[in-house]
Amino acid sequence: MTKIKIFSNIMKSDEDMADKNRQLFEQFHIPVINIMSSPGSGKTSLLEKTIMALGEKIRIAVLEGDLQTDRDAQRISKLNVQVAQINTDGACHLDANMVNKALSAFDFNKVDLFFIENVGNLVCPAGFDLGENWRVNLVSVPEGDDKVIKYPVIFRKCDVLLLNKIDLLPYVQFDRERFKKEAWDIRPDMKIMEISCLTGEGLSDWFAWLKKLVSKNNI
Repeated sequence: MTKIKIFSNIMKSDEDMADKNRQLFEQFHIPVINIMSSPGSGKTSLLEKTIMALGEKIRIAVLEGDLQTDRDAQRISKLNVQVAQINTDGACHLDANMVNKALSAFDFNKVDLFFIENVGNLVCPAGFDLGENWRVNLVSVPEGDDKVIKYPVIFRKCDVLLLNKIDLLPYVQFDRERFKKEAWDIRPDMKIMEISCLTGEGLSDWFAWLKKLVSKNNI
């Protein structure tokens, strides 16, 4: 009797495709950021603010991932950047194969920075390499300060943690110091930024970090 390890085979296939995606991005010297969060944390709003602030100097492209609709892609397309939409039809995350199939929609000769907005979920996206260089996790204040301790895997695997909607801190019970301590306990080298996509507070640090990435990649 032959036993087939289906999950292992699927993961190996995905890892191979992630390496293929990474080779393509490296060929064009493009830093790639996988943005992850739970639904409604503000991923698309963050991308809109980023494009509006940096779009004249940095050529940004966006791959949107969602279960259904192209509403996020429509929002981004109004900012005159290259954008494509992946609908997973129920899958709770993007994988490298999905991403690879969508890459033909982009002219990477005209891209300096590539964002992948993952499906809103704090569990599944953590396990899948898309070929990105950086993983950014977005958490909003109304979600509560216990998200790190409840979903440690996705935070352990993220390079940058953005705490969004800090304009709501006066109105919500949220212990920001405990939140940051628990994040650093899981990953001490994690970069944490506090931001508000509504008021713009803290976004200058985020923009500066992105500019540095692009500058390093163009050396």
